[in-house]
Amino acid sequence: MRYINELREGEMLSETYLCKSKQSLKTKAGKSYYSLLLQDKTGTLDAKVWELSNGIENFDSMDYIHIEGQITSFQNTLQLNIKRVRKSQEGEYDPSDFVPTTTKNIDEMYNEILTIISKMTNPYLSKLVNSFFVEDKEFIKAFKYHSAAKTVHHGFVGGLVEHTLGVTKLCEYMAANYPLINRDLLISAALFHDLGKLDEISTFPENDYTDDGQLLGHIYIGTEKVGAIIRTIPNFPKSLENELKHCILSHHGELEYGSPKKPALIEAVALTYADNTDAKLQTMIEILNGADDKSEWLGYNKFFESNIRRSSK
Repeated sequence: MRYINELREGEMLSETYLCKSKQSLKTKAGKSYYSLLLQDKTGTLDAKVWELSNGIENFDSMDYIHIEGQITSFQNTLQLNIKRVRKSQEGEYDPSDFVPTTTKNIDEMYNEILTIISKMTNPYLSKLVNSFFVEDKEFIKAFKYHSAAKTVHHGFVGGLVEHTLGVTKLCEYMAANYPLINRDLLISAALFHDLGKLDEISTFPENDYTDDGQLLGHIYIGTEKVGAIIRTIPNFPKSLENELKHCILSHHGELEYGSPKKPALIEAVALTYADNTDAKLQTMIEILNGADDKSEWLGYNKFFESNIRRSSK
């Protein structure tokens, strides 16, 4: 199989991919065409069907499709110009080839999280965190293999545990170097900050926003889940509950980024920067890994609002 991260400009291609999305659009001249997003386990590829001829058979989003076409480049990003397409038949592909997965060991990452949890001393927060990450086997299985996003960063199997660990380790560093921070509060908030992603985003191969995700969002969902378990823990301090919920509610930092509250606690500020740091660095990694390795300057990126360049070797 020719994986997406192996493709190069100018190549002719005859291969099966997952059609992650399909849009029927029109050019400025009024001519109909298809805009597709193809996916395999190494990433995604923008594709276009400019000529809706007899060689273009019927297919829909989430179908495995066999395509024939040529790899081109548009704004320094690879694009596939499709000439022929049909639905792939069972036996022509292995579904595991189309599920993007973390390059890191999921169990090892989860064990790192458990080690961090074992150092907690606050009895209420420890009980709360353990009820999810140690005692709830269904939650553990879902958490390990969920993504952290539809796109942008950590949008792959194991992405949620990888991102959560990254944020939590950054928060450990902050708590160790800024003694005013309540370590257990910050660590708990880091572990829970994207808890709602389990309900906001569906599992692979769809990995798309659910109705709950569209209507409520992961920040609200996660806060509610934490609150529900807190209510089962006798004498859980109300002030501690509010501070933890505040950290989760404010972790995007700004109202325009989806947080219903802006950070008002030092732990909330720390979590916001840890989350943003891990997300931004992973986004940059995915941009660099997905670009032609022969190019130094990769062009303008809307997410960073800057032209992106590889570092000198």
